[in-house]
Amino acid sequence: MVIKETPTGILLAVYIQTRAAKTEYVGLHGETLKFRVAAPPVDGAANEALCRFLAKLFSVPKPSVHLSTGKTGRRKHVELKGVSLADVQHVLKLSASSN
Repeated sequence: MVIKETPTGILLAVYIQTRAAKTEYVGLHGETLKFRVAAPPVDGAANEALCRFLAKLFSVPKPSVHLSTGKTGRRKHVELKGVSLADVQHVLKLSASSN
């Protein structure tokens, strides 16, 4: 499951690489979406950077982006409220078969 629709939006399976040169979306990484974040994995800084980046990327308020699992690992599930499957596919340039 890379992307799953929920009653309130979308759930993304995410893999993050911390301490990158810049925060960016990389592409598919197995069964996850890979993001690089510039922040270190200390005191939630990388999670905060990921959520801030996703809020900006999908043009939603930051409270609409919620880390549902994986607070201490590289693999996470992030919920985006108010975002459709079509929005995710368009913004991340994914095909319908990526779900």
